[in-house]
Amino acid sequence: MLSLDLSNKNALVAGSTQGIGLASAQALASLGARCVLIARNEDALKNAIASLDTSKGQSHDYLIADFSNGEQVRKVAEDFVAENPIHILVNNTGGPPAGPIVNATPESFLSVFQQHLICNHLLATAVLPSMKKEGYGRIVNIISTSVKIPLKNLGVSNTIRGAVASWAKTMANEVAQFGITVNNVLPGATATGRLEAIINNKVTKTGISQEEAEQEMIAEIPAKRFGKPEEIAAMVAFLASPAAAYVNGTSIPVDGGRTGAI
Repeated sequence: MLSLDLSNKNALVAGSTQGIGLASAQALASLGARCVLIARNEDALKNAIASLDTSKGQSHDYLIADFSNGEQVRKVAEDFVAENPIHILVNNTGGPPAGPIVNATPESFLSVFQQHLICNHLLATAVLPSMKKEGYGRIVNIISTSVKIPLKNLGVSNTIRGAVASWAKTMANEVAQFGITVNNVLPGATATGRLEAIINNKVTKTGISQEEAEQEMIAEIPAKRFGKPEEIAAMVAFLASPAAAYVNGTSIPVDGGRTGAI
């Protein structure tokens, strides 16, 4: 039976004070989930909590952690999960600065690896025991279409996003037997602060106008527009639901058709 109901499910959502992360938390809450937001800015977390649906009687919460500090992320998550089972984990972290890979420093790779793959892993390993006990688990990683086809001028991001996708596929194969799925959502060009930064970087480097930069990007998208955060969030919510129980180990582009790979 098709069910999108997330009542009595607890979701831990990372990077959830803005953009796709916040939209994902809002989508999960609208289906009945109790959301626990994790980010570094407490004021932003409080504002985000206030925007979440509570019509199904759920109360939401937040955790404060800086994803540049893996030990802090691990401790905060483990302490919370010790008292509260987590059924859904949404891994989401802001993308690294744009730039060609030949200009990237070893330090830039290491810092982004820490913020993305290592923190994803720390959160996943913190929640997996409770998912196994509950017999229900959904890990959804918000990555990028670059795991299908690398994107121009995003050298560090392409590299680390690919590593996260490989990590997720490996974990998916190991935990499926416990009723836990691991999947990746790959947003295309979506109207967020991240997209604005990419456009501004293009304007700076090429000297074209912002409108020209936007139109060049839109021309590559069959849908002829940028995505909305809530459109990405809809896929996250589906993968978190009981209806997606047999979807596992996948990387799904939500990009208006831009990605050239089948």
